[in-house]
Amino acid sequence: MKNRITLLTSALVLGAAAGIALGKPRRQFSFRGRSVIITGGSRGLGLELARQLALQGARLTLIARDLMELKRAERVLAGLGAEVLTVSCDVRQQKEVVEAVARAVTTMGRVDVLINNAGIIQVGPMDEMSLEDFEDAMAVHFFGPLYFTLAALPHMKAGGGGRIVNISSIGGKIAVPHLLPYTASKFALAGLSDGLRAELKHKNILVTTVCPGPMRTGSPRNAVIKGKYRREFAWFSISSSLPLLSTSVERAAARIIDGCRRGRSRVLVGAHTRFALLLNELAPAAAAKVAAVINRLLPGENSGAGEPKMGYESHSKWSPSWLTQLNDRAAWKNNEILIRS
Repeated sequence: MKNRITLLTSALVLGAAAGIALGKPRRQFSFRGRSVIITGGSRGLGLELARQLALQGARLTLIARDLMELKRAERVLAGLGAEVLTVSCDVRQQKEVVEAVARAVTTMGRVDVLINNAGIIQVGPMDEMSLEDFEDAMAVHFFGPLYFTLAALPHMKAGGGGRIVNISSIGGKIAVPHLLPYTASKFALAGLSDGLRAELKHKNILVTTVCPGPMRTGSPRNAVIKGKYRREFAWFSISSSLPLLSTSVERAAARIIDGCRRGRSRVLVGAHTRFALLLNELAPAAAAKVAAVINRLLPGENSGAGEPKMGYESHSKWSPSWLTQLNDRAAWKNNEILIRS
């Protein structure tokens, strides 16, 4: 009886808290004139976010390592009339991050929004992954956002508030076979992001955790492929291109920007993402069995033979093909293809 009363009391308290939270109007703001930093902003999802924010009048600082990609992105955004600063920076290096944020503040005068979007992905079975693969994924997906957050926070506090958007993944909520360094590091980012939300809200800094499923950004060609690389690239590029399994980058970016504007705690992108998360919560054993079956269908290890390949080095009769044409088109639009000497 005592346990039932305790459970009922807890449920009522949680229900009341949820009702209060839902009853409050969402705090929205305009991006016009806002200073927005986007890591990984030179291509893919980051570039599409920059495009849409440029059309809403944001003042943009794009962060990436590749100067050629940054210059091409800058030309695209300048054509939309945007004010753009590009900064070459390795998000894994805290000193470079501090300097990049300082440049943004010097040029733009402030930091209103930080979008931690920079990412890498290694595709292949666990037996093909090295400790360095995990360390690199953590450096980019966890420490990179942490470094940028720590560098931007004093400026946001001085300005009276701000928004932080952390691009995690469905792989940050559900472990995905053959993407283990990626999914482990995205889990870490999701935890950091949710914790920051709780600790920064009273300072009027709202943190949004974004969990998208596969998006048609054109990025598979820049993934690191390990093991039976042609087969690994085929499944990865096809699954992130088919309409029923993926979301267009334009739609994903629009949802992310709307979530940031409204100060939402979490943004899920794609009906398939919501279904997978629901299955994982309601029937974790069944979800684990599904993941195990998927793993058995994926290519096996390659006995450690061969060097890692980039996606664009892993073509086969299956990819590129008509099955990947949506992602292939997105690659051209989103600066994922560069001619290098």
